[in-house]
Amino acid sequence: MTSLAANPVASLVQSVDWLAIAPPALTAAVALVVLVADLFLPAARKPLLGWIAVAGLAVAALSLLPLLDGDRRTFCLTGHPDVCSYAADPFALVIQFLVIAGALLTALMSIDTVKDHGLPAGEYWFLLLSSAAGAALLPASRDLATLVIALEVASLPAFALVGLRRDDRLSSEAALKFFLSSVAATAVMLLGVSFLYAATGSLHLSRVAHALTALPDPRLATLASAGVALTLVGFAFKTAAVPFHFWVPDTYVGAPLPIAAYLSVVGKAVGFSGLILVTVKGFPSYADVWGPALAVLAALTMTVGNVAAIRQNADRAHSAVRLLAWSSVGQAGYLLVPIAAAGYADDPAHAIGSTVAYALMYAAVNLGAFAVAALVARTRPANRITDYRGLYAERPLAALALGFFLLCLAGLPPGVIGLFAKVTVFSAAVDAGLGWLAVIMAVNVVIALYYYLRWTAVLFHGATEDAATQDAAAAATGRGTATGPRTPADGGHRTATATDVDTEAARPARPPRARIPAPLAAALTLATLLGIALSGAPQLVLRFASGALL
Repeated sequence: MTSLAANPVASLVQSVDWLAIAPPALTAAVALVVLVADLFLPAARKPLLGWIAVAGLAVAALSLLPLLDGDRRTFCLTGHPDVCSYAADPFALVIQFLVIAGALLTALMSIDTVKDHGLPAGEYWFLLLSSAAGAALLPASRDLATLVIALEVASLPAFALVGLRRDDRLSSEAALKFFLSSVAATAVMLLGVSFLYAATGSLHLSRVAHALTALPDPRLATLASAGVALTLVGFAFKTAAVPFHFWVPDTYVGAPLPIAAYLSVVGKAVGFSGLILVTVKGFPSYADVWGPALAVLAALTMTVGNVAAIRQNADRAHSAVRLLAWSSVGQAGYLLVPIAAAGYADDPAHAIGSTVAYALMYAAVNLGAFAVAALVARTRPANRITDYRGLYAERPLAALALGFFLLCLAGLPPGVIGLFAKVTVFSAAVDAGLGWLAVIMAVNVVIALYYYLRWTAVLFHGATEDAATQDAAAAATGRGTATGPRTPADGGHRTATATDVDTEAARPARPPRARIPAPLAAALTLATLLGIALSGAPQLVLRFASGALL
């Protein structure tokens, strides 16, 4: 008591475990290094910033290794070592690995995109690394204030990245729609957090969970219920759950393709990890409320996403990206199923393992699919699904890789990891007694087979583009293509006529085969090898579905 009176400030100082916070801290530090280096590097040396970002993310990923030996916590209340704001537990480490690895592949995909589109290199890499730092912080957050701050640090740079192509109308519209809808969702979530703080008197998830079990005043219970609902709405937007999904297709189309890939994987990891933390760690006593609500959201999300994907017109500009966008909405529905099942389970921390396992599979194969889309977009900027016709004849390895990724997303062999991941999610619903949700999921898996297999089949169709173009040109001129019989008199060759000349002039030149940039090739290779490794040894991921991560 004497020491406390002598030094009252010392008792309020929290110790910091620098090793525990190394992954997000290193990512943020590299972001600052890139920002400062951009001031001194000449224009010709700007590509070096991309490689600095890649190296920094690789070091941040390696910093996870010393944390595998235990559960480290920091920023704990003095006198209460079990009440902490940051926890490097197994759940946090798995999601941090997903986030940093996803950002690393995005960085590799971005190096040539920044150069080809004339994007400001310093701003691009600073924003990407800043967003990745916030995304890596969120799964380790254990109080509502840190959760909200991490969520905004991950989201705000993403708005700027989507709209960084300042001369592109689609990019500006996408950034504005993304920004306005996200700000509205954040305001709703902050209102919910303030209600919870007023009702419980704490922001730490463990204390909020304890206080919600025995609120003394019925008016506080009503306030807390409203806070729980509003907080869930905010995170539902981040996961692109229906009806909070409307920003996804236009945002993906307007954003640079690597950023669309980043949002589809890292953005979802942020939303789902936050949703898991607030439900399982913060609101377990309200499981009878958020469990049914998330089950309905899961059913709506997977159905709307898959039905919209199946209706995409293959000839429409950017239809490939739009299909991937709607597919990501459908996949979000599958990811919601185990979280909803946690509301019915005796051990909620065990149930959410299926979501983590599915997210790891989805991250690897979806980033790979976007990498192939970025490759095709180099010669066919419209990125229609029909632009992939005959891709196997032109780039056999890329076509095989994309076919493999699509089969993984569909859950068909040889994409074994996709099949097993869907089985774990399905099992989570059945074990929780959500048979109706399992049936809806099975129907949606069948619906999704159509558009995944249709796109896969396009890859291996014959390259009939030239013939089709010739027929269209002939029909437009009202003249047939003179294909008179060959005779020995002309040596077996027909003399070119005016009709032939007109047809050749009307026929657009097929885009030349471009060299694959080394960074994009590396990203595609890494995603492919990871998908193959997971399909060959699915236990690498599925073991997360069999243990309690929280």
